This record gives sequence, structure tokens and C-alpha cells, in this order.
Amino acid sequence: MYHIPVLLHESIEGLNIKSDGIYVDATFGGGGHSGEILNQLGNGKLFAFDVDEDARANVIRDDRFQFLLQNYKYVSNNLRYYGVSRIDGLIADLGVSSHQFDIPERGFSFRQDAVLDMRMNYGIRKSAMNILSEYSVEKLSEMFRFNGEIRKSGELAERIDKFRKTKKVERVYELVNLVKPLTGREGRNKFMAKVFQAIRIEVNREMENLKEMLMQTVPLMNAGARLVVITYHSLEDRLVKNFMRAGNFTGSIEKDIYGNFDVPFKQVNRKVIIPDENEILKNKRARSAKLRIAERI
Repeated sequence: MYHIPVLLHESIEGLNIKSDGIYVDATFGGGGHSGEILNQLGNGKLFAFDVDEDARANVIRDDRFQFLLQNYKYVSNNLRYYGVSRIDGLIADLGVSSHQFDIPERGFSFRQDAVLDMRMNYGIRKSAMNILSEYSVEKLSEMFRFNGEIRKSGELAERIDKFRKTKKVERVYELVNLVKPLTGREGRNKFMAKVFQAIRIEVNREMENLKEMLMQTVPLMNAGARLVVITYHSLEDRLVKNFMRAGNFTGSIEKDIYGNFDVPFKQVNRKVIIPDENEILKNKRARSAKLRIAERI
């Protein structure tokens, strides 16, 4: 399969779909969430976004469906083009699709050797290889520390810098071999995943794009509209959690001039929803997923 949708039932139930509503699937991928939305939609409309050209192969033939090969940070402008100024729900299943992980030449996985690419959209100018070649030691260290929450970020940056003085870090296994001495056999895969996560986030500007998309949901959503987001690591989950709680990314709730809490959403699930054991057994990539749902006030 191109991608197994995570927490499918829970996330679609969280959207609270209205038959005639207008919805956005911000991360179309294999079309699993979109297909289920259409199953519950009457004469409404669904707009699906994806930056990966490969996702075109999964486009659903349905008059109620519109696919857009666009970054979700442009959601408002694209909807405006179709005459849409308000929506009744948006779902985003963040992170990398199974398809992207499983195609070696995309360079997302540390388990298969390939050129270090990691671009979700080939229109992005700099690949992972470019970043590892061009960033200063200080900037590399900062990237690993903030995007991967890696304690040995400085040491890793120094190792990369030493290597690239004689040869560019161009392939997955070259990077893997640079990382290995920094961790024992136990916990190596987790450490490696953080390194690749840090680079991937930088290449695709994932945190910046997520912030831009989330900020647009406030003016876009009708009262009662649902925001449904599935996250896979602490950085994006923290952003989503704070935004749903306070309407900003610090999590601090502001008050209006009358002393009332000034927040755009109410949280539908105060306790985060995670996959059960059965889902994780069927799809190991679901194990780090967290689902959060909020409703526009």
C-alpha cells in the first residue's frame, strides 16, 4: 500500500462530518482519510493538498473532490481561488508517508542506502545532501539540537565537518556510519531516527509550514468546525497542543478586555488519543502517533 492511514476511525469521527460541509485533507498521501471523508459526505466538497507529485497516482475520481498539488501552508489562497472562504473541518496527518519511507531513492530511511535527498517536493532547492555540505558546524549543531532534540548535536556536527573536508556526505550509509560511533547498539535506531528527522524537518521547513497552516485555520473555520491533527514527534505535537489550547504556539492563554479567556478553539479531547495495540501490530509506524481534536468557537 502507498500508505496505511493511522487512527482512521478516530480521526474521521473527530471531524464530525456534516453532509453538506466543506472539508480539507491537508496531507492527502495515499488518500485513506480522504476516501473515508467522501464516504460520509453528501453533497459537500473535499479539497485535498499534497506536495508530493507521487500522490497524484491516488487521486479520487469524484465530483465532490478536488486535489491540489500544493503545500498546505497555502491553504487559504488555494481555497479562495475556488471561491471558498469558510470550511467545516480540516484534517492533517503529519510526517512522512509509508511510500516515501519505502522508496530508497527518496533518502528518508536510514535502513536503505541511497543519495541523501529527503525532499517531499522535488521543487525544493536544497536536498539533505546540500544542507550537510553547506551548513556551518554551528548551524548543523543547532539543526540537530532543535529539530532532533539530540544531546550530542555538537559532536555530530564536528564529525560531519571532518568527513566533508575530504568528501561530501552524499549517501545514506555515509551518514549512518558517521552517526554510529555516537551511540551504542542499544538505542541506535532511535538515535538514528532523530538524526534523520532533524535533517528532514530542515529540508522541508516542516515546523514553519505547520505554523503557517495552523494560523490560517482560525479565520477559515466556521463556528463548530473541527481541526483534527495527527502528529508523530514531540516538536510538532507541542505546536499543535499549544495552538489548540491557546491559539498560539507558546500555550499562554490571553484574556480580552473583559477578563474572559480569548481562545479560538475548545479542545474536544483533552487527553491525547493514541493507537491501540492492535493497530500498532498491524502498522508499526503508528506507534508514535498522537491525535488531537479541537472545535472552532
